[in-house]
Amino acid sequence: MERSPPLINNWTAVLTHHCSDITNLKYQIPQNGFVTLKVYDILGKEVATLVNVEKTSGRYEVNFNASSLASGVYLYRLNVNDYVNVKKMLLLK
Repeated sequence: MERSPPLINNWTAVLTHHCSDITNLKYQIPQNGFVTLKVYDILGKEVATLVNVEKTSGRYEVNFNASSLASGVYLYRLNVNDYVNVKKMLLLK
């Protein structure tokens, strides 16, 4: 049986809302596993850990508060067991 990769909605996000620095990220994992979702600046420095726990298969949401970050390009990294996916986000303030 072929495994489906984990999914993330709003994966390539643009944060532009001037009233709030918080965005809601939704993701789905097809099987149980250890999940990490981290945010890195463009130089590769980790700036936030949003998820770092064992999860059962299903759909999840996590809030990302970017109030302490400067405008710029950031990278999201989703790890579920041996699956890794990296995407970018543009933060505009």
